[in-house]
Amino acid sequence: MVQQKYKVLSNQLFSHKGMVLPFHYACDLTKESLDSLEHFEIRNSDVYIVTFPKSGTVWTQRIVTMLYDDDLPKDVDLVTMKCIPWLEYLAKGNNYNSGPSPRLFCSHLQEHLVPRGLHEKKVIYITRNPKDILVSYPHFSKFLLTLEQHKNMEETLEKFLCGWVGGGSWFDHVKGWYTNHDKYNILFLSYKKMIKDLRSAVMKISDFLGKSLPDAAVDKVVGKATFKNMKSDPKANYEFLSNCITKKTGHFFTRVSGKLLLNHLSQNERFDKAFEERMKDSPLRFIWDITELH
Repeated sequence: MVQQKYKVLSNQLFSHKGMVLPFHYACDLTKESLDSLEHFEIRNSDVYIVTFPKSGTVWTQRIVTMLYDDDLPKDVDLVTMKCIPWLEYLAKGNNYNSGPSPRLFCSHLQEHLVPRGLHEKKVIYITRNPKDILVSYPHFSKFLLTLEQHKNMEETLEKFLCGWVGGGSWFDHVKGWYTNHDKYNILFLSYKKMIKDLRSAVMKISDFLGKSLPDAAVDKVVGKATFKNMKSDPKANYEFLSNCITKKTGHFFTRVSGKLLLNHLSQNERFDKAFEERMKDSPLRFIWDITELH
């Protein structure tokens, strides 16, 4: 597939090399900055959290931040976003190369856009079933100014299926990372499984990162990483962001389910048809309802 170069799609979105991203005026996010990431210098101790938007990114950020608590500065009470900044959303005036090791990053980039030096380095990739992501988008768009607000779920569905949302095509994102997983030292986790058994997920992440924690320390991380505590945690809930970025009319953390889409039979059938066609050659399987987990 030929990857198109830079193209403005709307006041909120642009595409570059096959991926759609939101404009972010507080960050140096340009076609030049994206291209420069190809040669970004990777350190052996780096850790990267990668997701499609609304797949548990900040949840995983918070878990990893707590697991690296001993490695982070003690003189500054850092919020999660500063402990684990966005690779592609470099705040103006910042320089990631000057930071101490270990460096922790998160990203929504598709696999073909990440630094080539990331091969064989540690990546945590979270998957979430796309119906849940689709239904959560309207809630999230009420919170961030950088996201388009759609008229209704029909418009959201249309743009999600054609990849005209921040993050681009969910299908390309997930398949791209899974198809190329052997190039990386990568841990795949399921959002639904994290909900079902958070302690198991924390232990998997801890083991992957080489962190040996006693049971009491694991319990503490699990307790702070529950949905209830994350939603009220000022270090994690992103509601500290300024009014130039947020609308303050929505919430960063919302618990929704793709089952809501079932109330609209035609939308559900259309999504299922597109999913079956786009994912027919993929071995990936998704959990649509947490009751599927026993």
